[in-house]
Amino acid sequence: MMDHVLRELETHGLLLKTDAKLPNVCALVAGDSVRGSWWAHALSHRMFHVLNEVAAHPDVLTAKLISGKDTFIHRSLWPAFLAVAMSREPWQYKGLDGRARTLLEEVDKRGEVAASGSAAAALEKSLLVYGEQVHTGKGSHAKILMSWRKWMKAAGVAPSGLTPAEARESIEKLVAHLNGRYAGRGTLPWSAK
Repeated sequence: MMDHVLRELETHGLLLKTDAKLPNVCALVAGDSVRGSWWAHALSHRMFHVLNEVAAHPDVLTAKLISGKDTFIHRSLWPAFLAVAMSREPWQYKGLDGRARTLLEEVDKRGEVAASGSAAAALEKSLLVYGEQVHTGKGSHAKILMSWRKWMKAAGVAPSGLTPAEARESIEKLVAHLNGRYAGRGTLPWSAK
């Protein structure tokens, strides 16, 4: 199943974790669209396993790109995605409250911060930081926010040279194609603000 999911990700460039219409991992595992919560599906344990495998794959980056949902991004799209995420354009700051701005300063300063709540979620949805769920030594879950520079260094990725405008345009075309082909309604964070 994992090979099939990775082939689909490479073909589309992007896969959602779950969605009613756009290409997504849960539907690939189920063999059909998944209505409601995927946790209630008969194959939920298999979906959970595959989702974790995909997220851990070295050619996959996870971010809240399409409609604020977890989106798996294939390595081939990393240059465009990172050019947008690291652009620090006005749309990324729109609607951020003081707590979110303070948290962003802390992530920028330290490179990595454990955080939760609405401020952390706002930074992820604005693509200002990389967010990852981790298991603590005590067995609980925690969210780690990482600067894109630190993430790029850890992933061995160099800046692309694409302008944010060029990068946005290429991602917009891809999402418009997916929306048209699958009758989806996926939006991008810079379009939604």
